[in-house]
Amino acid sequence: MNQSIESDAVPSENPSSRVLVLGIGNLLWADEGFGVRAVEYLNRHFVFEDSVTLLDGGTQGVYLVQNVREADILVVFDAVDYGLPGGTLKRVEGGEVPKFLGCRIVSLHQTDFQEVLALAELPGDYPTHLLLVGVQPVELEDYGGSLRPEVKAQILPAVDMALDYLAGFGIQAHRRTVPLDVDSGLPAAIADIERYEAERPSEEEAFRDGDIRVLRSSHFNGITQSSTPSEGLCVDLDHHLNKYRKSTD
Repeated sequence: MNQSIESDAVPSENPSSRVLVLGIGNLLWADEGFGVRAVEYLNRHFVFEDSVTLLDGGTQGVYLVQNVREADILVVFDAVDYGLPGGTLKRVEGGEVPKFLGCRIVSLHQTDFQEVLALAELPGDYPTHLLLVGVQPVELEDYGGSLRPEVKAQILPAVDMALDYLAGFGIQAHRRTVPLDVDSGLPAAIADIERYEAERPSEEEAFRDGDIRVLRSSHFNGITQSSTPSEGLCVDLDHHLNKYRKSTD
């Protein structure tokens, strides 16, 4: 999903700085959706000046290059493997950001976003200021799952961290008197985290590790699958993600 979020802008106090606040990740893979949920919350509860763009970047990767090239200040929300306890919130700035997005990959979109930053830098259109607000994921191997409580609890602190950062450049956010309504008209109510969690099918109705029809197909190679779905999958090239898998003990 790649969606520019609309908001009622207020007059710019710093019109020379173009700001992009970007949430990246996959809502369908548990804590992978943290970045998107953070920017959704920001849009629902705050109004920004017209020089600020809020963008749900989903997993679009290189398609975000133009957006990044046009930004003077870039703030990114994402789930990042910092090697810290699950649910830990950490900020990284400037040239350190690509290092953290690449040293421990938890999703292909992080490699893609490294490429976005590199491609933006080639013609000299790299953001002057760059902030990564990341949370250490607790669970990723849960297809259709929502944020774990430890990660969900960091949405508000992450938003506050981003707002404080922008305020340092004279860019102010104004809290909405009434939050925007959630767009619950989307399929599976993806935009409404509360409804998404409440109406999720049971494990008996919806396989948690992906589409069982595909995973059990003779045409799907490269994995070792246990005899029962509850024991999970082992993909040859992603052993570094074992710590996020559900325990089978």
